[in-house]
Amino acid sequence: MEEILIVESWHIPLTKRTVVDEEMLLAQLDLVRESLPAAFEDAEKIVRQREEILLQAEEYAQEIMEAAERRADQILDEMGIIQQAEMEANQIRKRVQQECEAIQEQTLTEIERMRLQAQQELEQMRLMALTECEDIQNGADDYADAVLTSIEQQLTEMLRVIRNGRHQLQGEPPPDYPPEIDPGTSATRPSSPPPKK
Repeated sequence: MEEILIVESWHIPLTKRTVVDEEMLLAQLDLVRESLPAAFEDAEKIVRQREEILLQAEEYAQEIMEAAERRADQILDEMGIIQQAEMEANQIRKRVQQECEAIQEQTLTEIERMRLQAQQELEQMRLMALTECEDIQNGADDYADAVLTSIEQQLTEMLRVIRNGRHQLQGEPPPDYPPEIDPGTSATRPSSPPPKK
């Protein structure tokens, strides 16, 4: 408003001076004086609000810092827990690996023992089978020899009967003894040829 009063007032030519209406200027000054206390009060309120806002901001910043510190401590604790868990996990992993290696070695040893035992049992079974085969072969040889001996005796008896029949047909008395057969060769001893008629 004061600027308008000065701008719209009459200017003295060739100078920088302006003629201002005194009454209007005083009225404007009175108006400014009346509005100053309210303006100061508003300014003081703004300053107090600013201080309150700054105080709240500081308190909020302090809370954020404290929360950040607590979170940092918590993270450190969690990192410690994680490191402890990782150490325990590594220990468990190593222990399990050692146990697995021990079990594997024990299993391989047991497999080797069972393989050797199976080889021994197979060798014993082979020897037993060979012995049984030999016994069976010997028994078969004895049985065959007994059968052949029986057949030989039967053939000897049949040959004796045949010769007796021939002697009777030729009118000769039967010999006093049967022809002898060599058991080793199964060959009959040649008898004397029958006499010619």
